[in-house]
Amino acid sequence: MQIVTSWMEEGIERGIERGIEREKNFILRLINRKFGQIDLGLETKIRSLNIEIMEVLGEEIFDLDTVEDLQSWLENV
Repeated sequence: MQIVTSWMEEGIERGIERGIEREKNFILRLINRKFGQIDLGLETKIRSLNIEIMEVLGEEIFDLDTVEDLQSWLENV
């Protein structure tokens, strides 16, 4: 029974991680669509955000006009 439980927990954790990665990829696609391809350093910084901040960024995208605005927003997080 213990083995089954640990497999289930591992499966749940993997599912959560995949969901978070999908959400980050989606927000990065939105950013790239709005601003064009961003540089790797900026993408890495965005990927390092925790999921709560990433969700806020997903909403803030509509208020950001330039890549510089995005960089400024990230510096103030």
